[in-house]
Amino acid sequence: MQAPFKEIFAPKRPESASLVFHVRTGTVDVMNKTVIEVQVRAVLPTSGGCAVFIGNNDKVFIIYVDQTVGSAITMFMRQITKERPLTHDLMGHLMTALGAKVDRVIINDLKNATYYARVIIRVENELQQKKIIELDGRPSDCIAMATQQKAPIYVSQEVWDEVDDMSDVLRKMEEEGLKPDPETEE
Repeated sequence: MQAPFKEIFAPKRPESASLVFHVRTGTVDVMNKTVIEVQVRAVLPTSGGCAVFIGNNDKVFIIYVDQTVGSAITMFMRQITKERPLTHDLMGHLMTALGAKVDRVIINDLKNATYYARVIIRVENELQQKKIIELDGRPSDCIAMATQQKAPIYVSQEVWDEVDDMSDVLRKMEEEGLKPDPETEE
């Protein structure tokens, strides 16, 4: 079982020390685990909530989320201003007030049709001391926070290999009138 909270102190080192980018393949090695960068391609309402299509040019898969988080992800993608802050807005404001920012999100596991994710938060105080905090979270909330703060989303190679490719489903829906948010088009 993953620890719900993990704190990593970041000594002064180059930013690229923890990530090795492979630009051609879209993969990144993080702590000796290969991950693939993905984007939210579309969010569609379903009878039980929302289907979030996540992927890249090679593959797309679906994570089902509750309606409120699906709506939040959509609003962040479209940069819709809300009259009053919602839960993810409050979290974002709190993080900003504390000098924190979502650095990245990693969808790192899939067990019994349940996805697991980690959100990595970078904090810097007024003395320029840096801290990196890794938290366990629902993928839906992690995706919402990453979308809000324009942070990258990654999927572990193990999860990527296990999920079904839904690219054809998304392509067919796009042909029938679904238009993904302009920011997600490549």
